Amino acid sequence: MLTGSNLYFLIVAAIAVLLIVAMRRSTAVRARLAPLAPYAERGPIAVFFMGISSGLAFTMIGATLTTRLKQDGLDKATITAFTLGFLVYNLKPLWAWMVDGVTLPLIGRLGQRVSWVLLSGVLVIAAVTNLAFVDPAADLQATIIAAILVGFAGATYDIVIDAYRIETLEPNQMGVGSGMTQYGWRIGSVLAGALALVIAARSNWHVAYLACVVFALPAMIVALVRGEPHRRREPIKRHGAAEIVASIANPFLEFFRRHGAFVILAFILLHKIGDTLGQQALRLLLDDLHFSNDEIALYDVMIGFWAFWIGIALGGVLYARMGLKRSVMLSLVLMMVSNAGFALLAGAGHSNIGLAGAMAFENLASGIGGVTVVAYFSALCDLRFTAAQYALISAAASIVGRVLTATTTGKLVDSFGYVAFYWGTTAAALPGVLLFWWMSRSGLIDRSIGSAGVAGEGDVRAEHPED
Repeated sequence: MLTGSNLYFLIVAAIAVLLIVAMRRSTAVRARLAPLAPYAERGPIAVFFMGISSGLAFTMIGATLTTRLKQDGLDKATITAFTLGFLVYNLKPLWAWMVDGVTLPLIGRLGQRVSWVLLSGVLVIAAVTNLAFVDPAADLQATIIAAILVGFAGATYDIVIDAYRIETLEPNQMGVGSGMTQYGWRIGSVLAGALALVIAARSNWHVAYLACVVFALPAMIVALVRGEPHRRREPIKRHGAAEIVASIANPFLEFFRRHGAFVILAFILLHKIGDTLGQQALRLLLDDLHFSNDEIALYDVMIGFWAFWIGIALGGVLYARMGLKRSVMLSLVLMMVSNAGFALLAGAGHSNIGLAGAMAFENLASGIGGVTVVAYFSALCDLRFTAAQYALISAAASIVGRVLTATTTGKLVDSFGYVAFYWGTTAAALPGVLLFWWMSRSGLIDRSIGSAGVAGEGDVRAEHPED
């Protein structure tokens, strides 16, 4: 017979059992979700929203402007003149030093990085607004100038956003932060491009462009809420003309005085040649293999899109678990092998399974590589010259591939055929892989890391002790 005390004991025991089961389940859930926990930290979330703003200018002078010009009746040769807007992004090292060393009047009191985020954000809004009101059909020259101004403002915004990202993240957050930045960039660019198309279809391009300036605001809001990055280090103060000249040269001199600097630069220039060449010829390959638009949309766009997003998430986890050298090495090998997949596809001919597999693997590898390699490049920066040095590195990482693809891709395909071409791009990726392997074995990677990649360098935790 249950007495009052026995009933009380059973109730307490039942509650205890339920609590133990719940704790065990919650512990198991937490253990399973542990690899994703870094993505919920404040630093990576902040750079995610900054990434949304980073994609605006590029989108406005990219596919969005191309569609607008086409709908306005301009011919293809004229439309290609607007690639000058993208060229500005490769020239950003020429003025990136200003973001590090020039203190802005009045708003400079908010902090070096915060003030430049606000200024460059306003420049992007003004440039996109200017582009909204030009009429390509009536004044082509004004439209070209407007597009170049958007490129300049967008490149400046990228300079300071990259600097803010590197200085706000701890070294162990670089992988996750790079992934979150890419998530933000892609989400922002897709949303801005879609919003422009939807509004233009229902109103006009002037209103469409004006509506999109809202995407410049997230980075500005983050900068105002969080304040100066806690790892920000002040460069040497400048006063006269000689000091100003030194401020331009010092970021580059500091980098090239490092042990093995020219070897590192060679890796930066070489590491994506094979991948860039392969991607440039991809749509030509799919067309010659007689894939329909529906098949390309399904296997290239849809499967590739989700594989890329999964790759970004994996890249952050691998960087945190494997460390810089092993995760970058793995991503370089994966990106090299992904080109071999297209060589096999070219040899097999029209194969939906082959296309799905090649696109999934290529985008997965690109997502992983985009995170780990960007994290490595970020760690190379000296915190005194973050903006200038990362602008140099990012520009160098893309310029060789763009020059090669513009001058040789079509000729190589015509001369050797797709199978030999894609095996050639696989071989072209090998020097970058071997060079990084040698850099790792020789200790050059460890010796070349800048203060951005070293824990405790320049940290001032008072502003954000909770991060």
